[in-house]
Amino acid sequence: MPDMPAAEVVIDERLVRDLLTDQAPHLLTTGPRVWRVAAGWDSEVWRVGDDVAVRMPRRAVAAPLVRHEQEVLPSIAVRIAAAGLDVAIPTPMVHGRPAAGYPWPWSVVPWFTGDVGLVVPPSDRGPWAVPLARTLIALHSPAEEDYPPNPFRGVPLADRDVAVESRIASLRVLGVESSLVDAAARCWRRAMQAPTWAGPPVWIHGDLHPGNLVSRGGELVAVIDFGDVTAGDPAYDLAIAWLAFDPASRRTFTEAAGARYDAATWTRAAGWAAAMAVLLVEQSDDNPLYARCGLAALHELAGDRTDRTEDGEVAQR
Repeated sequence: MPDMPAAEVVIDERLVRDLLTDQAPHLLTTGPRVWRVAAGWDSEVWRVGDDVAVRMPRRAVAAPLVRHEQEVLPSIAVRIAAAGLDVAIPTPMVHGRPAAGYPWPWSVVPWFTGDVGLVVPPSDRGPWAVPLARTLIALHSPAEEDYPPNPFRGVPLADRDVAVESRIASLRVLGVESSLVDAAARCWRRAMQAPTWAGPPVWIHGDLHPGNLVSRGGELVAVIDFGDVTAGDPAYDLAIAWLAFDPASRRTFTEAAGARYDAATWTRAAGWAAAMAVLLVEQSDDNPLYARCGLAALHELAGDRTDRTEDGEVAQR
């Protein structure tokens, strides 16, 4: 059955143009085409010409996510640029205010031309591994005390145990291949036994999966959609190792991360990958690309043949 929540406000071209006329008229001086390119659970994205887009919450619960991006992305983008990385971050260019009958904040962000990661075959994602690992190392620095809270991302795994075990049970009812569900359950329960994150809360993307990666010509060009940005355990973001990569590219990714993350963090990362995979499979009936991503991650977890030593180095077995 469809899983996407219904929109709580109608967003159309007229509304987008009215907001821009009110608060960013310079974007309309050349008479650009304005059209919708994406509608997710929380937000819609509207292109405005070739170079920018408008990101607008479609539900009240998503309004704080836009504010969080506006507050923290400028400093995160500076940190990533300072590391000498070419991976772009969608720093808001306009902090839109409620107007024209639209009740929530909205943003104008740069548009990154390329392919969303979900449509790129895993076998073609290898060139992303090193730049993505380096981007996460730059991102995962200690956060300020007033970081945006998020009760679901980067928290101790025990906080999500009931929900994850429920989804694992749901996959069995849905008839997902038992060996895949068993592997996900093992990864989650092993992660539950790993030491918890003992360091200070570090900045994390909070929703890192192939749908939030953009590539062009085979190269990673941007990490997008920081609506769930928060601080906590970096293992949550490192789950991308199983969500995006095949075994060879996953090894490249973990090696590029070097000794930055210890063995317990990688164990928790595999657990988070299992949690995200079962969520995608269970709740993406109306989005086959995400369902396929979740199923592929279950296969990666089931076939993973890597161990990690205490200092985080990867050993093939």
